[in-house]
Amino acid sequence: MHNAAAVTREDRTFSLVLFGATGFTGKLVAEYLAGLHRSELRWAIAGRSRSKLEAIRTELARIDPRCAELPILIADSADEASLRAVARATKVVCTTVGPYAKYGHPLVKVCAEEGTDYCDLTGETQFVRSSIDAVHATAEQTGARIVHCCGFDSLPSDLGVHLLAEHFAKSGRRLQRAKLYVVAMRGGASGGTVASGLNVFAEAKRDPSLRRLLGDPYALYPDRNQDRGADRGDQMRIAVDDEAGYYTAPFVMAAINTRMVRRTNALSGFAYGKDFRYSEVVACPKTLSGLARAVATTAAMVGMFTVGSSDFLLSLVQKKLPAPGEGPSEEARNRGFFVIRILGYSAPDDRGQVTRAESYIKGIHDPGYGETSRMLGEAALCLAEDALPARGGVLTPATVMGSTLVARLRKIGMTWDVRDI
Repeated sequence: MHNAAAVTREDRTFSLVLFGATGFTGKLVAEYLAGLHRSELRWAIAGRSRSKLEAIRTELARIDPRCAELPILIADSADEASLRAVARATKVVCTTVGPYAKYGHPLVKVCAEEGTDYCDLTGETQFVRSSIDAVHATAEQTGARIVHCCGFDSLPSDLGVHLLAEHFAKSGRRLQRAKLYVVAMRGGASGGTVASGLNVFAEAKRDPSLRRLLGDPYALYPDRNQDRGADRGDQMRIAVDDEAGYYTAPFVMAAINTRMVRRTNALSGFAYGKDFRYSEVVACPKTLSGLARAVATTAAMVGMFTVGSSDFLLSLVQKKLPAPGEGPSEEARNRGFFVIRILGYSAPDDRGQVTRAESYIKGIHDPGYGETSRMLGEAALCLAEDALPARGGVLTPATVMGSTLVARLRKIGMTWDVRDI
């Protein structure tokens, strides 16, 4: 193992390096950071192509003229030496280079070895699992905080449940059960997201053990054989939720979000309890049009799995999908939004009484790009600048940043409310 102590975190040249700044989402994160107009922020952009990075830097200088001098680092996801040089130069590496299961492992490895904090926006369960297995112990030793899923996968879920648990704890209660409802959402897909999704299907077709991992609700537990709770698979059909008053349909991102929330519970010494239950769905009004929406959402999920399991159908669909580097326009991103409710239920008190509370989370841009780029940028800044627990490992947003990151996200216009109901 390399000695991370040779250069202390505070002595490193940069607070933050953005790796993948020339990609679709990477460019959005770069524009977000430039738009903060913070002269004291020591940051750099990194990637494979100097000419493309220089072109991005020229665009960033239109946002803040000081970005004309923004340092450029050349690194390739397949060249460990170049990645190690980046990790040694900065407190935090923020990466948008996916599919992470294809390209992400070497960077996670060098960050763990060099004691460098790391954040990404992966939604790939198999990548997070392999990261845990490969580098958690190393990162614990070096103090590196490896934090996956810092975008729409899975900040609203992980931080929203964290807020509920804090809310109950203030009155001496414990969160025992929670359910996330996607009440409203408008957004588009980028080529990078499509590539990541298709890569998961391709890997799962070849590897039966991966299919079992993806179906395991406790896939991201420290030890998948210990302390398993009562949760089973994610909802895959239409249901009637009388408790909340909705028709519900499957939510595609439940496959990663629920696993991250359960990992938070395990890493926090089961603060939510070993009997904690958690699920996520798309919520539709109990009307005819709501039922039609639930049917359409469920059919889309079934269609996605059908296409993903057929090479022929996949080849046809791929021709019509956005290519890597492409994504929704600025106008489309600004029209986007999301509204999420997470209903939480306390463990019964001595009289058998259960308290209910709600996390209400609202984003004011396209969830996958407009809000994801802002969430990832703020997560990177939180790791670089804020007083956080001195704990290394492959962690989760809630276990590392928790309410500190929520406060940052409130400041940039997102809604994170918690109330009794």
